[in-house]
Amino acid sequence: MDKDFWNERWEKEEIAFHMNEVNPMLIKHFSELSLEKQKRIFIPLCGKTLDIEWLLARNYKIIGVELNELAVKSLFIELKIEPTILKTSDFIIYKHENIEVLVGDFFNLSKSLLGKVDLIYDRAALVALPKDMRKKYSAHLLNITSGVSQLLLTYEYDQNTMKGPPFCVDSLEVEEYYFDIYSLVLLEKNENLPSGLKRKSNGCEKVWLLKKNKKV
Repeated sequence: MDKDFWNERWEKEEIAFHMNEVNPMLIKHFSELSLEKQKRIFIPLCGKTLDIEWLLARNYKIIGVELNELAVKSLFIELKIEPTILKTSDFIIYKHENIEVLVGDFFNLSKSLLGKVDLIYDRAALVALPKDMRKKYSAHLLNITSGVSQLLLTYEYDQNTMKGPPFCVDSLEVEEYYFDIYSLVLLEKNENLPSGLKRKSNGCEKVWLLKKNKKV
């Protein structure tokens, strides 16, 4: 699982992982976060998710990081906005008013470049990574965000029935990465996987609120 894998998926438009609607779990549970307007939300591995437009329309600021530039170009085209494009040594930055997306490797993202964020919305990052990368991902995420609260979506299914991504991330694994920093609140266990996954395996989707309770 490397950069070439994801770049090839986008270039071939093999993006079944991209939802053609706003995530229903975001719509259903976002109000439970009690997040004030104009707060800054970080979306790791954001792709061109429609969730961004939904959040912008509700007067939130968005910062995302995405490996593939084609996905980011598509996002701004679909948002019908013309970005300002800047470059650093590690990232190409697409900006416009309340949205900023950094094109590059998540693991090269520094705390200073990311800036202060008020919430992490992980709807497809942790589950996109294989087991041997998830611990590194979660540790880096905590480091660059100072462990602000998260809305986290995970899937549980028999990993033997499909190789992923998205991968199975069970409750024990969530606890392994985050229990020392957060209070873990399971907002919902949905017995129906999203349609693309449901065709391949049985399982459930879980929606977590990770509330910061300790310093990182």
